[in-house]
Amino acid sequence: MLTLRGEHINLRALEPDDLDFLYELENNPEVWEISGTTAPYSRFLLKQYLENAHRDIYEVKQLRLCICDQDGTALGLVDLFEFDPKNRRAGLGIVVLDEERRNKGIGSEAVQVVLDYAFKVLDLRQVYANVLEENLRSIHLFKKLGFEQVGIKKDWILSEGNYKNEILFQKLQT
Repeated sequence: MLTLRGEHINLRALEPDDLDFLYELENNPEVWEISGTTAPYSRFLLKQYLENAHRDIYEVKQLRLCICDQDGTALGLVDLFEFDPKNRRAGLGIVVLDEERRNKGIGSEAVQVVLDYAFKVLDLRQVYANVLEENLRSIHLFKKLGFEQVGIKKDWILSEGNYKNEILFQKLQT
């Protein structure tokens, strides 16, 4: 896959060298709530995942790309998931690992680049995102990029004994 380029970031396929980065990200309990993770991942399991990460989105219904700065440093991940070519839609998820790198435009640019790819290359009609009601940064990000709030999933996520609502955002191809 060619690297997808933005002005300040690039999106590229995962590489074997991303093992340490993926290990740190996937084993960060702060992102477990949004990823549905309930237990740590081993390096062995993540290495196997990376060995299969080259598989086509039409086969595995997911595309995970590494967000990198211009120097090639891995900053986060952006995913298209639940890819449905018949109905021309996919979900979108994003995480920037380092708290200090958030709110610097990285996520916004990464989402815009992946949206361009989704709409122009994959010819999707719609992309949606699920965001916890308390995640004000992500709500701001998706609204800023033209996503529309289309629903609330009540008591959707159980976290530390409490249920949380999840907002469903959608962006239609124009």
